[in-house]
Amino acid sequence: MLSTRRIVIGSLFILLAAGSKWLVQVTHDNEVEKVKSAHTPDYFVDDFSISYMNIEGKLERTLSAEHMKHYPDDDSTELTRPHLVIYEADTPPWKIRSETGWVSGDGTLVLLNGEVKIDRAAAPGIRPLHITTSNMRIRPKEHYAETDEKTKLRSNHDVQTSVGMQAWLKKPIRIKFLSKVRGRYEIN
Repeated sequence: MLSTRRIVIGSLFILLAAGSKWLVQVTHDNEVEKVKSAHTPDYFVDDFSISYMNIEGKLERTLSAEHMKHYPDDDSTELTRPHLVIYEADTPPWKIRSETGWVSGDGTLVLLNGEVKIDRAAAPGIRPLHITTSNMRIRPKEHYAETDEKTKLRSNHDVQTSVGMQAWLKKPIRIKFLSKVRGRYEIN
């Protein structure tokens, strides 16, 4: 009877140990899965800068930021104080800055958050442009930008305001103001 009792108690300990091992394994697997699926950065870079070239090997655009974080779950990137420069032959580059930004995993969409400033310097036959707005969506490969927010464009002494804007920053350059458009033009 004593040996049967030892066998039963021993069997219970073995079952308890096996159950504990299984519970630890399941819990660990769940924790690993949570970490893998969490939106946490896998690396970051300070003073980040990247250049994109066109098919002829000429500089097409640069993107820089004070701080960059990359997220592996969706391959997206978050930027602090991003600066996007879009180059076009025979014209001054477009310089676009904002407070924060986000880049999609495939690089086809850039969201600029907070105040956004767009500048293009003057050149012979080209007027300077300064645009202020907020929360802009940019498709950099298409040289296209848009916003639904208030927008102000200055060129020399002319001022144009609106709510919402679409801009095609490649020749032929076009800017379309969407609503509540007002303008002040000075004739020289």
